[in-house]
Amino acid sequence: MRKLFICLFLIPTFLVAQKKPVDISSALTVAVDKIEAKCISWRRDIHQNPELGNSEFRTAKLIASHLRSLGIEVKEGVGKTGVVGLLRGAKPGPCIGLRADIDALPVVERVDLPFASKVKTTYNGQEVGVMHACGHDTHVAMLMSVAEILAGMKNELIGSVKFVFQPAEEGPPEGEEGGAPLMIKEGVLENPKVDVMFGLHIGSQRDVGKISYRSGGTMAASDWFTIKVKGKQTHGSQPWAGVDPVVVSAQIINGLQTIVSRQTDLTKNPAVISVSTVHGGVRSNIIPEDITLTGTIRTLDTGTQRIIHEKIVLTATKIAEASGATAETIIDKKTLITYNDPALTQQMIPSFIKSAGEENVEEIDPITGAEDFSFFGEKVPSLFFFIGGKQKNIDASKVFPHHTPDFWIDESGMKTGIKAFCNLVFDYMNSQTGSKLSVEKKPF
Repeated sequence: MRKLFICLFLIPTFLVAQKKPVDISSALTVAVDKIEAKCISWRRDIHQNPELGNSEFRTAKLIASHLRSLGIEVKEGVGKTGVVGLLRGAKPGPCIGLRADIDALPVVERVDLPFASKVKTTYNGQEVGVMHACGHDTHVAMLMSVAEILAGMKNELIGSVKFVFQPAEEGPPEGEEGGAPLMIKEGVLENPKVDVMFGLHIGSQRDVGKISYRSGGTMAASDWFTIKVKGKQTHGSQPWAGVDPVVVSAQIINGLQTIVSRQTDLTKNPAVISVSTVHGGVRSNIIPEDITLTGTIRTLDTGTQRIIHEKIVLTATKIAEASGATAETIIDKKTLITYNDPALTQQMIPSFIKSAGEENVEEIDPITGAEDFSFFGEKVPSLFFFIGGKQKNIDASKVFPHHTPDFWIDESGMKTGIKAFCNLVFDYMNSQTGSKLSVEKKPF
C-alpha cells in the first residue's frame, strides 16, 4: 500500500517535469524576424567587399568565424576557398546539405548605394571591377542566418546539417579547378555522407515573398564551344587570291542558328546556341588567315545536348570545306543540367507553402541559365529553388537582370529564403524519423 501511495504521489510531479514540445513553426517565425537586421548587415558588408572565384579569402574568413562562434564544426580551404560547417543535432537522423555560393563577378557596379562596391582587380589578365551582380552576397548572408537559427535549435534537430559555402560558382580563373566539382572531389559530400542537398537563388525579376520551383530538369546544361576557322591570308584588294575566313565565319554563325530553329524538336525542351565572341585580323586591308568564334550551348536534356553537339561540328566543318577553309570545333562541358529529384521536390512543396503561403508558391518553366549546383544533384537527391528579390510595385520588364552593372536586390526578400531553408531541414528530418539508426561520429 505504501509503494502504491508513493507512486501515485510521484505521478503529477513526473508529468509536470516532462518537457513541453517545441512549436517549431512559431519558434522559426520569431527567430527569422529577430535575425533579419543581422542578415542585412552581413549582406551589405559582403556586397561592399566582393571577391572573385577562388579568391574569396575575406568572405571565407567571415563565414568561418561566424560558424565557429555558434559551436559548429568548421573546415576551411575546401575547394580552395570554400567553407564547410557541420551541425550535429541532438538526435540521430539524416545529414542535409545546404549550399550558398560566395563568389562575385567581374562587373563595375553602377547602382547608387552607400555600400556599393568600389573594388578593382585583375581577371584573366584584364583590369576589372568586382560586383555581387548575381545575388551571391544575399545567399551567404541567408545561410549564415540559417546556421545561427539552427544552432540555437540544435536539440530539436533529428540528424545533421552540413553548411556548404561554395566558391567559384561563376567559374574559376582560366587554368584553375574550382566550384562544386572541386568541393565534391575533396569530399564535401562525405563524412558524414550527405543524404540530400538543398540550394536556392534569389532573383531580381521575381516578386519578394515568392518561391518558385520545378521538378526534373530545371536549369540548362552550359557547354562552351570554340570554332577555329582557318583560311588563306591575302591582300584585302584581292580576296580571290586567298580563302576568306571572315566570310566563312559569318556563314557558320548563320548556319549554327538553324540547328535550333530547324533541326531540333523544340516541343520537348528549349535549347540555345549563341556565338558570343569573334576574334581575328589585325588590319583593314589584310584578310586574315584565321578567325576564332566562341559561344555557349544551353540544353535541358542529354539527348538534345548530344544532337546539338554533333550538328555544330558538322555545320562548321562542312560550311568551311565548301569554301576551301577548315574548321576545328572544341566543345567544353561546363555545367550539367540542374535536375530536381521529382520525389524529393513533391515531398518538400508543403515546406515552401509553410514558408511563403500557398498563393506565393509557383511551379515554373525551365530556365536556360546554368548552375554548378547541378554537380551536387548528380551525386545525391537535390532540390534547387528560387526566391524573389524584386519590389512588388515594379514591373519585371523594367528591372535590370543578373550579371549587369545595375543589378539590384530588395533585401526584404531574404527572410523568405531563411524560412524556406529552415523548414526544409525540419520537415525532411521529421519525415525520415526512424529510417536511420545512427549518425556517423567520425571526426569531421
